[in-house]
Amino acid sequence: MKKTLQIFAIVLFVVPITLSVGAQRAAAQGPAGNGAASAAQDSSHSLNPIKWVRKDSKNSVDAPANRSDAEKKLTPNLQSQGLLPANATATDACASFVELSECLAALHASHNLDVNFNCLRADATGVHTSADISGCKVADGEKPQGLSKSLHQLKPDANAKQATKEAEQQAKDDLKSIGG
Repeated sequence: MKKTLQIFAIVLFVVPITLSVGAQRAAAQGPAGNGAASAAQDSSHSLNPIKWVRKDSKNSVDAPANRSDAEKKLTPNLQSQGLLPANATATDACASFVELSECLAALHASHNLDVNFNCLRADATGVHTSADISGCKVADGEKPQGLSKSLHQLKPDANAKQATKEAEQQAKDDLKSIGG
């Protein structure tokens, strides 16, 4: 009985002291860390780092309305550079690409390395159009390979990384020339 009373007394005094010390430590920083309460009230601040980078989708070249305008402006420029045949448009060539800059880079890379654009487009995007790609060494699956991997697969002796870098810069220059 004496031992039970001692255990009860210890629990009665030790547990509340432990809880109060732990609560003081937690209260020193706030409920969710220092500054979290003010950040939670400020809805413009997100803890997700992907949301820190804002993309203005209304003014983006890839916005649907802007993309068609950009493709119309680019078509004569691409035809004069020899990237598109006279009867082709940028809209047709770039339909399977998510971003216009990716399409332009693929057009430049295919021209620079003398690679069939239809083969490169099918391999890079994973989208097989009605264009004839029977003579192409494209991946069997419909998984997009990306430009660099596709160039390496279609032209193994070329420096695919350097060619991709140059083609992406040429694509940026094309977009700048039309104000995109």
